Amino acid sequence: MIHDETAAGRVVGALELDVAGPVRLRELIRLRVREEVARYNARPVERFHGLVRPTAAEADLNGYLMPAPARIDWEQQADAAVTAFGRNAFFVLVGDRQVEDLDEELTLDEASRVAFIRLVQLVGG
Repeated sequence: MIHDETAAGRVVGALELDVAGPVRLRELIRLRVREEVARYNARPVERFHGLVRPTAAEADLNGYLMPAPARIDWEQQADAAVTAFGRNAFFVLVGDRQVEDLDEELTLDEASRVAFIRLVQLVGG
């Protein structure tokens, strides 16, 4: 189970992924994005709830507001998410430990707690 959390630790979303065996953080991010995009593409709605903002969308309090329902390219979104991680737009905790290297191999099981914490940019600072 992957959780999206605020910096204060409040869970704002969850996604269950089936990950078999060891996985590098880069792959985990890509798997997560592929799943959330597949869910959106199967049933497009007004707001996209994902790790990163699709190109045509506007940031919104409850996700990303899509100007019109449209298919999203998961590979483009996954590349953007990996780049965003490198820019410190979000960080990842596995258990109580922050994972800082995209190529770090993670061994996850059903009891593993994975949290993605998106950092909010301050305005005017």
